[in-house]
Amino acid sequence: MPDNQKINSILEKANNLEFLTFNECLLLYQHASLSQLLFAANQIRQKIHPNNIVSYIIDRNINLTNVCVSNCLFCNFCRNKNSEQAYVLSIEEYIEKIEHLKSLGGNQILLQGGMNPALDLEYYETLFKKLKKYYPDLKLHALGPPEIAFLAKQEGISTKRCLQILINAGLDSLPGGGAEILSDRVRKLVSPAKVCSEQWLNIMHEAHQLGLTTSATMMYGHLETIEERIEHFLKLRDIQKIKPENSKGFISFTSWSLAGKNTRLLKKYPDIKTVNSTEFLKMLALSRIILINIPNIQVSWLTRGKEIAKLALHGGANDMSSIMIEENVVSQAGKNFKLGVKEMEETILEAGFIPQLRNQEYEYL
Repeated sequence: MPDNQKINSILEKANNLEFLTFNECLLLYQHASLSQLLFAANQIRQKIHPNNIVSYIIDRNINLTNVCVSNCLFCNFCRNKNSEQAYVLSIEEYIEKIEHLKSLGGNQILLQGGMNPALDLEYYETLFKKLKKYYPDLKLHALGPPEIAFLAKQEGISTKRCLQILINAGLDSLPGGGAEILSDRVRKLVSPAKVCSEQWLNIMHEAHQLGLTTSATMMYGHLETIEERIEHFLKLRDIQKIKPENSKGFISFTSWSLAGKNTRLLKKYPDIKTVNSTEFLKMLALSRIILINIPNIQVSWLTRGKEIAKLALHGGANDMSSIMIEENVVSQAGKNFKLGVKEMEETILEAGFIPQLRNQEYEYL
């Protein structure tokens, strides 16, 4: 076991905004105390964001369909195309949801689709253009690397060409969905139909080359090792290192632990242990310490609730993400916390910070 001097030396390196090695990251996970990690992460947060502001966004998560061939073991939301519960949203349903969003002061939708073979690239082109025609100021934070790869394969084109077509149709930014753990060993077990880790990272790099702002994510607490969690962090950090100078690249990172209630994943692997709040805060602090080239760290209040979120704001996080008007995937796996605008701002104030509304580019509104 390394002495405290070694741990302090690594934390001092991190506080100087230097990149840590894999072994240094692993030592911090294994031997640094939670208080050491939270303190160090908060120091780094204050260096990157030397203000007392915690930002949030008003947007709406819209699942345009629940038909998906990915068949991920942790998902209770997807349905077979022949299911009586299968759906694809109509344009009238989009309008209803967007009008509600705008009445709350929002102008962005987080549009998630899954991998529905009946919805080709032309479908998304038409949809994006129609939504932009009806709502010219609407921001489309839509799809993700798995859907991009799926659509490109259907069309027989490159993923970069697919991204460009969607950008031309109105795509404003690319979410970090489908990352889970960027280890092919794990991905083959929990989401075998999705892109491999290298493809996920390559699509994100292509998005950065095309000027798209993206976000990065991690879902942990299932079949991965601690080493694979750290490798995930470092893979994201390395892709961010090579983004073009005029690209924001990954503008944010958020992580959450598995919400596995009633999922096939827990039925198949019943020994998976629920991640407690101490581990959640530890992982969040490590994300701030390791990902020094990704500017914003979000706290997943949706899976942990506002009390843990308030602690996270003192342990590296500077953003509370969205008020989450609608969410269907995590909530169907046993997590159903809710925050409106008033509750969001009260939570931030209670934690000792100033609430600030933002857009997806992290511009204050």
